[in-house]
Amino acid sequence: MMKKSVLKLATVMLVGGMVLPAISRASDEEIQKKIDKLIKEVEELKGSVKKVENKSLGKWLTIGGDYRFRYDYLKGSTKPFTDVSATFANAQNKMQQGYFSAVAAGDATQAQFWAGNIAGMTTFSQQMAGVKTYSQAQAFLGANQQLLGGLSNFAVQVPAYKPENSSLYTNRFGIDLHAKATENITVTARLVMYKVFGSQDAAAVDATGSAPYFSDRVGVFDGTIGHVPSNSYLDVDRAYATWSNIADQPLWLSVGRRPSTNGAPSNLKLNNERPGNGGTPSLLVDYAFDGMTIGYAPDIEALPGAYAKICYGRGFDSGFRSTPANSIADTDMVGVAIIPIDTDPLRVWLQWNRGMNIFDFPSMSNTYFGSTSPKANLGDIDWYGAGAMSTLKKVGPGNLNVFADFGLSVTHPNGNISSQAGFQGLMTGAFFQPEAPTSKTGWAVSTGLRYDLPSKTKLGFEYNHGSKDWITFAPAADDMWTSKVGTRGNVYEGYVIQELDLKPVSSYLSKAFVRFGYQYYDFEYTGSNNWVGAPVKISDVKGQMMLLAPVKEAHDVYATFEVKF
Repeated sequence: MMKKSVLKLATVMLVGGMVLPAISRASDEEIQKKIDKLIKEVEELKGSVKKVENKSLGKWLTIGGDYRFRYDYLKGSTKPFTDVSATFANAQNKMQQGYFSAVAAGDATQAQFWAGNIAGMTTFSQQMAGVKTYSQAQAFLGANQQLLGGLSNFAVQVPAYKPENSSLYTNRFGIDLHAKATENITVTARLVMYKVFGSQDAAAVDATGSAPYFSDRVGVFDGTIGHVPSNSYLDVDRAYATWSNIADQPLWLSVGRRPSTNGAPSNLKLNNERPGNGGTPSLLVDYAFDGMTIGYAPDIEALPGAYAKICYGRGFDSGFRSTPANSIADTDMVGVAIIPIDTDPLRVWLQWNRGMNIFDFPSMSNTYFGSTSPKANLGDIDWYGAGAMSTLKKVGPGNLNVFADFGLSVTHPNGNISSQAGFQGLMTGAFFQPEAPTSKTGWAVSTGLRYDLPSKTKLGFEYNHGSKDWITFAPAADDMWTSKVGTRGNVYEGYVIQELDLKPVSSYLSKAFVRFGYQYYDFEYTGSNNWVGAPVKISDVKGQMMLLAPVKEAHDVYATFEVKF
């Protein structure tokens, strides 16, 4: 509107500038001067209009987002075990009760006996916190055999039971921002709120008030914020800047809170667009990292869409080192990704990651364990992965999407143990049963398909299996019980997506759909998604001391209503 008004005004002025001088019989030279001046003013006005247009939001800022309501019916079954935390709490309570009862009864001998036990437990706990290595743990347990024997008198044994949540409702709301700051530099951000109906506590998705089931759902920590239900705060899930076409080459640098969650091929089940060159294979990594990437995408005719990148992320910053109270190191991860082909019909990926100075517990708060934080570096882990996904057009009336992914994990324990986990190390040992550091190799496979019909109905099925010693780094995966790709056993999932036949308004990518699905977890070993402690075969779990309740199998029937805008 402004541009048309300016041009109309300029035209009137031009006509006036030619007619009036003619009437006054001015010289041709004066007429030409006025015409030139008016033309110059019109060009300046055009430039001003262009600047105003360039400053409009549509030219430099794109805003989008999503909303999801989800319903889950969760049911499972456990094996009998001895609850470690409840056992220690029971011992402390019984000793205090014995002491006060003896004092009330005037029994000095019994009061002294219970006071000595209380003091012994306090000393035991203090000394236990100072144990750092496998050899120190052996010496400590040898020196405290009598106390440990007495602890069995206070054991809290939990029989096998069937946990159930018949109606878990969650709300998730996200805002996506993409800004073109300068030539070749963009900034991308995503803000997310994700919570359980009627709760502001992450523990609502796990076992509130009793031993939790899985380490990646005990609470929310830095790598899972915005991906595991917590509270109604709008948190920063992603925020990073990307500099492209560096030195006029197909080279880019990106730094910030990375797009390292919900990578391929999980986009099929989530009904998302295929991740770009910032994504990571969801079988190996689903964790909200802060870090950076350097990538290169050469133009090779035989390898369309090929690119490679080197990634770095920090999983935990330990603060000032070499102080009397802090000897723990930072936890970092480096990775190399090679994608030899990336097209609509076919995408192939190769990945290597190394996690260095893996911590024992993340920094978080939860209703059962209270506040936890890293207390030990347990060693390093290498991951190797290879996978592919393809879209086959016009297979019958629709299109068929298929994928297959393979992963390998290799641990490198350093001899340290976690005192807060009862002297367990990197995939080694059990509670109060330390194990000499040994490397463990695990593997996993994930495969699936999705058939897209012209009616906007999408039918999908996925299967994944993890071996005894498999460990991944995917606690932010979009699963309620636990990240299914980290399961030591089998997971079967089927789902139906029905997109609503409604005309997009906010953008061509806008859509609304419902999704119905079912997951079945068949656990073969304990410790899925947990790198602290050695796995135990489910059939061999018969009352041992454990920090987490051993789940034998789990079911999840879910339904969602989702809007992307």
